Amino acid sequence: MSDIKITIIDREGEAHLVDAPTDMNMNLMEVVRSYELAPEGTIGICGGMAMCASCQCYILNLEHMLPEQSIEEEDMLDQAFFVESNSRLSCQIPITEELDGLEVKLAPESN
Repeated sequence: MSDIKITIIDREGEAHLVDAPTDMNMNLMEVVRSYELAPEGTIGICGGMAMCASCQCYILNLEHMLPEQSIEEEDMLDQAFFVESNSRLSCQIPITEELDGLEVKLAPESN
């Protein structure tokens, strides 16, 4: 079992240093949900299928090797609110050892 450390800044601006397991096939959105860093029903509404942007986050330290955006993720971000150049859908970022030290900020909730 191998855990990595990820800093997640919630929608209120509070930073949380969390342990994320690399051996459970989780994605970043699932880590956020497991630590309850966003109110229930406000993140991962589509279940991690890149069909909503409720799990949008901003990657704060871009030196980490993230998977390339899929066409579905790009399309969803094209329709989302509060998109920045460092926006990603957290459901599309699998937890791997390469992400140790990653820092992300949750995007504001879009109504």
